[in-house]
Amino acid sequence: MNIINKGMAAVVAASMAFTSCSQTNKHTTETEGKPDTKSIVCYFSATGTTADAAGRIARIARADLYEIVPETRYTAADLDWTDSLSRSYVEMHNRSFRPAMSATDISLEGYDVVFIGYPNWWNTHPTIINTFIESNDLAGKTVVPFMTSGGSTIANSEKELRESYPELTFGQGILMNGKTDDEVKEWIDGIGR
Repeated sequence: MNIINKGMAAVVAASMAFTSCSQTNKHTTETEGKPDTKSIVCYFSATGTTADAAGRIARIARADLYEIVPETRYTAADLDWTDSLSRSYVEMHNRSFRPAMSATDISLEGYDVVFIGYPNWWNTHPTIINTFIESNDLAGKTVVPFMTSGGSTIANSEKELRESYPELTFGQGILMNGKTDDEVKEWIDGIGR
């Protein structure tokens, strides 16, 4: 009987050691490849296209996700760029316009990289992006723009952002249309280099 108890004790001890080792390896695997910097993807999306792009970036970068929501959501009529009386047309033809956001309580403290995404409006970023930037303390962070577009590039928007906010540090932006996950990962990996 004593031999059986000693044998059982040895089996239990070996099992506990194996379980402990497995848990340590599991923890190592889960944390392996985590980014050294803490990132957040902040985005404005009027139709869902930019929301999809933001979700992809957040997944690939292992970043948090935050939607920039206007106080009054845009309707299809508001987005009619051919109507000179539409809300988006009026806002975009007065670059000092700052549409109100529904919430400004986000804390960006602790984030090193802030991705800011938006659709292309009139070959640049919607003015609500200016509202967001001016409502948050982005000093000491790397601000990285990304855009979705039917045909324009992000170049003009990046130029305007850098000129409007020379005190901020900007990373190289990206136009997300047609980008593969590998291309997005390569872009993310190159930020800050």
